Amino acid sequence: MQGNEAVAYGALDAGVNFFAGYPITPSTEVAEILSVELPKRGGVFVQMEDEIASICAITGASLAGAKSLTATSGPGFSLMQEGIGFAKITETPCVVVNVQRMGPSTGMPTSPAQGDIMQAKWGSHGDSPSIVLYPDSVKESYELTIRAVNLAEKYRTCVILLLDEVIGHMREAVRLPDMANVRVINRIKPTVPPHWYKHYDENQKYLSPLASYGEGYRFHVTGLTHDSHGFPTNKSSEASEMMERLRKKIDYNIRDLVQIESHQMEDAKIAIFTAGITARAAKAAIAMARAEGIKVGLLRPLTIWPFPDDAVRKMLRNVETVIVPELNQGQLIHEIQRLTKDKSDGNLIPIQRVNGQLITPNDILRKIKEVS
Repeated sequence: MQGNEAVAYGALDAGVNFFAGYPITPSTEVAEILSVELPKRGGVFVQMEDEIASICAITGASLAGAKSLTATSGPGFSLMQEGIGFAKITETPCVVVNVQRMGPSTGMPTSPAQGDIMQAKWGSHGDSPSIVLYPDSVKESYELTIRAVNLAEKYRTCVILLLDEVIGHMREAVRLPDMANVRVINRIKPTVPPHWYKHYDENQKYLSPLASYGEGYRFHVTGLTHDSHGFPTNKSSEASEMMERLRKKIDYNIRDLVQIESHQMEDAKIAIFTAGITARAAKAAIAMARAEGIKVGLLRPLTIWPFPDDAVRKMLRNVETVIVPELNQGQLIHEIQRLTKDKSDGNLIPIQRVNGQLITPNDILRKIKEVS
């Protein structure tokens, strides 16, 4: 199975029944597969005129009760940012798949890069906390697509799935799970009478019911700062409540959101922190280094935002050196710097590449040997 194919079937198995998108390399296979498969299952596929229309369409479809998803790459992802902010402020579930390629601008459409990590968190203007997942394999692309849809429905927000171009286009043998063992989450529906319903209700876990258009519940949707019924407000207290709700439903549920892989970290003196396709090169380098007696391990975030601060701090406490390989000019390394202020700059080693080529196991192994 191809990575993009895994995303498409993961979306279908998660219950996605609406896709709107615009073809863009290297994500187009997601749209191609869903254009065939969704109509067979009673779903809707729409090719939009551009990526701005695509994010607006999946938000509208979600408000009408659909589980919705779109797929794009860097240039389209940039165009979607205002719409992503709208989905977040209106607390509308949807998923954006970004199969990353070289940038900026048109860049190198068929070459891998990891330059959208910070855009996935900060791309939309204003404070709008992000949930961003990042697989390193074809199987994980399937699994994290289901997880992305589940988290969008549970927390009423736009969830982003980042893939590297290589993950999207590589093929691997994959054993898909029995769907009887896969948890699929559907949005919470209101149980109160329509005249009691608040579209943005407060509760301790910040998980609130969501009525859909046409179900008899009256509510207002706007990108303006709004009150609990969705109507625009200029009251500072109501603005504060809305912004705190957007933040707290992420911050108060960190343990549910964060996933991180620890690989051979038990006795490691050198840690490699990386994500996506680069983590696979790191694992190969670790195997070679371990064969030579060098104690090195890997930390890999599957949830890249919110950043796994506590887990990373704990796991890096006893290591002497951290190597951060990434296919950009330095985005992840700033997060590690923030969490390892007790270590000198000489103990934090970057490996950065932005020429369309992958970082290889030998590239990482050479750096391991330099610092060991």
